Amino acid sequence: MEKKTSLPGVGETAPDFVLKDQDGKDVRLSESRGKRVLLSFHPLAWTEVCAKQMQALEDNRGMFESLNAIPLGLSVDTVPSKKAWADHLGIKSVRLLSDFWPHGEVAKAYGIFREQNGFSERANIIVDKKGKIAFVKVYEIRQLPDIGEIMEVLKGQGPP
Repeated sequence: MEKKTSLPGVGETAPDFVLKDQDGKDVRLSESRGKRVLLSFHPLAWTEVCAKQMQALEDNRGMFESLNAIPLGLSVDTVPSKKAWADHLGIKSVRLLSDFWPHGEVAKAYGIFREQNGFSERANIIVDKKGKIAFVKVYEIRQLPDIGEIMEVLKGQGPP
């Protein structure tokens, strides 16, 4: 997977990847074609803003389903850490992906890896049903992304 130094542009093909979720199961982005995918990057598990960001995905899972969208949470944490964190937060349906090794490879492919910190930016990237980038937003590291904004973007992208 190649490293990008800039964010992907709307309309570009989303870099494909395979990462393990909190249960150690593979998730391949390209296997979600036909559905929209929210890639919700968060810097590190076990931090307050990241917890609220992932809980918002879980709390809105019904809305995501109605919009033919799959929310995925991504960070550089290990699979066992993601599992313990998901259990701690009560996350049962949202898949939390480990971009641990090669370290931050997916974040690098999307141009949002913070080399100086060793983790990704806080960002939401929506991939459309054809595997193209439909929306990109990077947030201040301590800013909680607005889940309402993401739902409005998904609703505005045409029929699910």
